[in-house]
Amino acid sequence: MERAILLADMNSFFASCHQAVQPELQGLEVIVAGDPTKRTGIVLAASYPAKSRGIKTGMPVHEARQLCPDGYFFRPDYQLYIDISSRILGIMRNITDLVEPFSIDEAFADLTGVLHLRGTPRNIASQLKERIKSEVDVLCSIGIGPNKLAAKMAAGVQKPDGLTILESIDDFKKVFWPQPVRELFGIGPRYEKHLRYLNIRTIGDLANFPLPILQQRWGKNGYMLWLCANGIDHSPVVPTSLDASKSIGQQKTLPRDLVGFTNIKVVLLELCELVARRVRQGGYMGRTVVLTLRDTQLRFLSRSLSMNDYTDLPDEIYHIACRILHKHWHETWAVRLVGITLSNLIKRAHFQPDIFGERTRLSKLARACDKIKDRFGERAIIRGVSLKEESISNI
Repeated sequence: MERAILLADMNSFFASCHQAVQPELQGLEVIVAGDPTKRTGIVLAASYPAKSRGIKTGMPVHEARQLCPDGYFFRPDYQLYIDISSRILGIMRNITDLVEPFSIDEAFADLTGVLHLRGTPRNIASQLKERIKSEVDVLCSIGIGPNKLAAKMAAGVQKPDGLTILESIDDFKKVFWPQPVRELFGIGPRYEKHLRYLNIRTIGDLANFPLPILQQRWGKNGYMLWLCANGIDHSPVVPTSLDASKSIGQQKTLPRDLVGFTNIKVVLLELCELVARRVRQGGYMGRTVVLTLRDTQLRFLSRSLSMNDYTDLPDEIYHIACRILHKHWHETWAVRLVGITLSNLIKRAHFQPDIFGERTRLSKLARACDKIKDRFGERAIIRGVSLKEESISNI
């Protein structure tokens, strides 16, 4: 194997974390779900015994309770998940420095440079699984392949507690070419539908489809689809991949529908405050504002608009968000979810003041508020709109 890339995928991670801190729940029906009273009442994760009873991600909580009346239901505890994820990454970094987090419950590791010290890929994977189980009490499935794509797909072959090794691209073809094209990483329902029009039904069909036609139809994406279907991936394992944020956002599902720009803008301004504070804490500035809205029929609107200058100020983010709101949303439409994201981030190396000094004033004000909140807490100083009924602090 020219390269030995490992992907560790934690099984039913959120549910497993609760079982790890409460061992008496091992082997039982554990379900992690939102709060129905705040209209976030869907299943986020479930243990395998719960899944065997028909529990699925995205299922309403009331349906899950009907299927598992004796199940153990937990609200999400993201700090717990982050803590356990960090411990798992620490175990992996004891094996090799080349560890790249892929999500909160998945991480790549490049074993190529440590094979002569630690043995075969299978031995390393087995030892890793044992350490994660004994030290964190979480099961994981591991895939190993000649590249990140192969490792990622191999990790999904055996769940839970699986170990699948693909020695070569030929092994990738033998295992995955007969499978439906939907099983290829990166293929969603829309791509599957379009590929079916071309009579592409399996991963092998896509791998052997004329590349020029794919490129003509989808450009670079067509070429990437063809590469993935053939198991080709030259991307390296990059330990610093998450060091720089690409965007920072915040969204809130509302317990009651909001109608009218005046009411929606209360939530908008508060979200802009939260996002801007996180941006400043990270030492970033951004120039593209993304507004996300969802109506009562669960239809999404997501629009973006870029500014001329980079910013970390809530007032400037809010001004752009309001422009998007007025342009793309009707005042009579009800809103049940609001989200604000600042993207195109860069590290804050300089700040561009305006000729009248207003940006400088706002920047000093924001940083003065940051110092107060850092010392006395996030609610130590708030905007006046946060006293209104529509405020997210009342949600």
